[in-house]
Amino acid sequence: MQYTRKQAIDRLLESYRTCFNITMFEEEQKPLTALCEFFERSGQYVLTRKANLWSAYREEFVYVFDIEHLTRAAFEQCRDFAYEDGMKRAHIGPEHMYTYITPVFICDTCEEEARRTLKKCRIFKSFHFSLHGWMDFHTAVLEVSSHQISTNKSGKCVVKIMKNILFQKKKKRRRFL
Repeated sequence: MQYTRKQAIDRLLESYRTCFNITMFEEEQKPLTALCEFFERSGQYVLTRKANLWSAYREEFVYVFDIEHLTRAAFEQCRDFAYEDGMKRAHIGPEHMYTYITPVFICDTCEEEARRTLKKCRIFKSFHFSLHGWMDFHTAVLEVSSHQISTNKSGKCVVKIMKNILFQKKKKRRRFL
């Protein structure tokens, strides 16, 4: 299926809507279109919640950028913004397990230098020798003109998600009488 940038973003956000809190941004905040936030807390306790055995917080921040032509300068500017904003939003502490910061670029075309920079992007941070968790930075770019998805090494899971959302054919439901 051939998408425009807007259609690809709408379909991506529609699937994220089930698990993520989505904040849309206005025209003056371009190229940032949306911020998707996911928070999860899991834990185990004995008899009462005050007798906590363990608990862990997980967070993910997905920044969706809408850019007609992705250049290296635009990528670096958006990458730095996503990193700084994601670190401000992260709740680092004794019960923190991990935070994923994921800028996703939806563009018509991407210059090769920007793609190389994206693939080489490696940002990982450990807090208190991983006792307070870690942060991993995933990046992805979708070129709607060629249906090509590129990521850094940490972002391989993003490829699977985007392919399932954008390029998987919908299954027909069978009706039983």
